[in-house]
Amino acid sequence: MAENIYLFIPNIIDYFRVVFAFVSFYYMPFDYVKASLFYLLSGFLDAFDGHAARTLNQGSRLGYMLDQLIDRISTMCLCAALCHFYPQYMLFFQFVMALDIFSHWIHLHSSQMKGAESHKKFDLSENAILRHYYTNKIILFGMCAANELFFCMLYLLHFTSGPVVPLGPLSFGIFKLIVYVCAPFSFLKNFISVVQLCVAAENIAMVDREERAKLASKLASKSE
Repeated sequence: MAENIYLFIPNIIDYFRVVFAFVSFYYMPFDYVKASLFYLLSGFLDAFDGHAARTLNQGSRLGYMLDQLIDRISTMCLCAALCHFYPQYMLFFQFVMALDIFSHWIHLHSSQMKGAESHKKFDLSENAILRHYYTNKIILFGMCAANELFFCMLYLLHFTSGPVVPLGPLSFGIFKLIVYVCAPFSFLKNFISVVQLCVAAENIAMVDREERAKLASKLASKSE
C-alpha cells in the first residue's frame, strides 16, 4: 500500500503553519498582538518540520516545496501589510518581495537542473559568499532571523514603540532599537539574494550552453 505523503508529520506541521499564518494576516490590520502571536507561532513551527522529516524519515518533495513556499509567502504577505502602513516606502517593500521570490525561484530551479537535492546543496565552490551563507548554520539562522525581525518590528512600530528604556532625553523604545540593529543584516541578506540570483542565472545559462553545444554537435554529425 502506497504511503500517504499528505499525512507525513512534517507536512502536517506545514499545514498548521499555513493556518496560523493566515490567521495572522486576518488580524494584521487591527490587532497587532494576535497577529504577532500567530505569525511567530507559524515561524516557530518552521524549526520542527525539517527535524521531523529527518527523524521520522519522512522527507518528501512535497514537504520541501511547502517549506519553501510558506517561508516566501509569509514574508511577502507581511511586506504587503507594510506597504499599507508605510506607503512612502512601498517601492522598497515591493522590491524586497520581488527579489525574494525571484532569487529563490530561479535558484531552486537551477539547483534541480544540476541535480542538487536542495537549494542549499549545490557546488558551493562557485561563490564564496553563498558558500559561507549556506554552510555556516549560525550565519544562516542569524541572517534569516534578523531579516524577519526587521520586518516584524516595522509592523509593530506602526502600533507601538514597545517597552521604553527610561533614559531621560535618551529614552528609546525596544522595537525601534531592534529595527536599527537588524536593518544592516536585512540589507545584507537582500544583497546575498542578488548574488544568489546571479549565480543561479549563470548556472542555468551554463546548462543552456551545454545543451546547445550538444545539439550543435549532433546536427554537425548528421550533416557529415
